[in-house]
Amino acid sequence: MATAAMHPPINDKREIFGWTMYDWANSAFSTTVITVFMGPYLTSLAKTAADANGYLNLLGFSIQYNSLFTYCVSISVLLQVFILPVLGAIADFSHLRKRMLMLFALLGSAATILLFFLVKETYLLGGLLFILANLSFGASIVFYNAYLPDIASEERRDSVSSAGFALGYAGGGLLLLLNLVLFTVMKDGALAARICIASAGLWWLGFSQITFSTLRPRHAARQLPPGESYLTVGFKQLGSTFREINKFPQTVRYLIAYLFFNDGIQTVIVISAVFAAEELGMSSTSRILVILMIQAVAFFGAYFYGWLAGKIGALQALISSLIIWSAVVVYAFAGMKSMAIVGGLKIEQRELEFWLLAFVVAIILGGSQALSRSLFSQMIPKGREAEFFSFYEVSERGTSWIGPFIFARVNDIFRSLRLGILSLIVLFIVGLAILLTVNVPRAIKEAQAAE
Repeated sequence: MATAAMHPPINDKREIFGWTMYDWANSAFSTTVITVFMGPYLTSLAKTAADANGYLNLLGFSIQYNSLFTYCVSISVLLQVFILPVLGAIADFSHLRKRMLMLFALLGSAATILLFFLVKETYLLGGLLFILANLSFGASIVFYNAYLPDIASEERRDSVSSAGFALGYAGGGLLLLLNLVLFTVMKDGALAARICIASAGLWWLGFSQITFSTLRPRHAARQLPPGESYLTVGFKQLGSTFREINKFPQTVRYLIAYLFFNDGIQTVIVISAVFAAEELGMSSTSRILVILMIQAVAFFGAYFYGWLAGKIGALQALISSLIIWSAVVVYAFAGMKSMAIVGGLKIEQRELEFWLLAFVVAIILGGSQALSRSLFSQMIPKGREAEFFSFYEVSERGTSWIGPFIFARVNDIFRSLRLGILSLIVLFIVGLAILLTVNVPRAIKEAQAAE
């Protein structure tokens, strides 16, 4: 009985639903906190604490008040680069993956809830809480993703991964919609922002309980060797993996491809609001409505790509999405320049075109992310899922400066947001070119040989 409990069956509908609900739970942090409310609110508090020249003095360094949030994001990402691989190795050795998922979900959601008390006098503490929340968010995603090979067979991983992303877009979008309504009707904007931010923590904590009650541990917890700690074991396991990295050439090649094309995807998402505001002159209300539309359509897009992967294969479906991403940046450069005359009135046709382009992005967004995850899950050896998914997470977050840097430099040199966006096609082309050389069946065999 004990053995059966530690090796529960895969493709269990209840457990898969519980797993996908963690996407529903944690995506509220991405949309409500990171994308919409935290940056502007923390910046407004930092502005009131800055000197006459707009500078803050932090640990002997002077920074512009409007750089504080960016620094907090950068610090949290840098910490993830160094910490996540060690945490992944510890989780794989100890078989405490579920407990570590619960721990970091609790830390992240609690830190987010405590941001409700973020006011002028506590703006530095608020920055530290955000760093903890974002670090915990990334760590929990590692353990969450590592469960995918455990709960779904190879032929079902594309659809299960797609379902997770779909629920993530739905949950994140629903809470964001509710928060935007609240922010609009409340007279006290600062209080409204604090409520909205804290609500993401409550949402994350509350709905993750569904995940925790349905996910089951796959192995009995492993005892530490005499004289060792989980930290030393984690570093040793990580060192062993680096020494054996030549055993997984196809998996490494896939990670490099993912590094490039995912950075292109994330950069397009990040700079789209700036492009809409500065180049197209769209109002903040229109931009927020576009975000909500993307969340809604991406729900169906993720399911569509899960279906498409079943028809033509996950790799081919992912390749098709990257071709469309390349077309998106080309159209952002060349299109959306015209105005239409309707009934003697000038209509911003370019804004309509932006809505249509955002619709296309929403269709491919969830699909490209879901299939990237499910493909990678087939290329890693059993028993080391958390460690390998930590590299996957680092590939996503640790290199997220490349695309923004390319965009910023091209924009600085040519003073053109359109050329800046067009320059991102390099990331999609390089990523696609490397992806085309990945032999998925061979990668699976390499992973199985290392088990």
